Amino acid sequence: MLAVAAVALFGLAGCADRPNDLETYYDDPTPTSTPSAAPAPSTSVAPPPSRAVTQRAVDPALALLSDEDVAEEGVHPDTGKASGCLVDAAGAAQRSASWRYASGAVLSHQVSVYAQRRGEEVVAAARCEGRPVTLPAQPGVSAQRAWCVGGTCTVWLAKGNLVSVLSVAASTEARAVDAAKRLLPLVVAKLPAQP
Repeated sequence: MLAVAAVALFGLAGCADRPNDLETYYDDPTPTSTPSAAPAPSTSVAPPPSRAVTQRAVDPALALLSDEDVAEEGVHPDTGKASGCLVDAAGAAQRSASWRYASGAVLSHQVSVYAQRRGEEVVAAARCEGRPVTLPAQPGVSAQRAWCVGGTCTVWLAKGNLVSVLSVAASTEARAVDAAKRLLPLVVAKLPAQP
């Protein structure tokens, strides 16, 4: 009798950590520790970047050519508004400047910084009159396009959420293209490192 009582007591002790539910009694108990095979994914992982611009705001004046930048061109500040195929200011902080050559040709520069758009999207969507022109690709930009109509050539460059537009209105297309080629490295040098 003592042996039967010991077996019954031993049998009950083996079930002490299991719920007293006959429907789940013979199921495996829920493990009390987490398996070490694979950790659960963290919810603090940053989501992939969206198409919306989340970069810091850049003052467009910092990327705008100055009188000193273009002094070697022999130009003087022009009171007229920047000309050529320029960026629409909607949704952008914008600055522009204009200079005049002794020959009467006009050099214009416009910088636009968008709050909710990427520069390459703006450049890709641009529609300017004239024919597309291929100019030397500039390092450090995400998009570049150029057009000439008559003696006016316009070049659009993008970096981050910034669009920089250089326009030269000269007596001939060849002169405008030559001036743009000389000036593009200066324009790129003014672009912020991380817009």
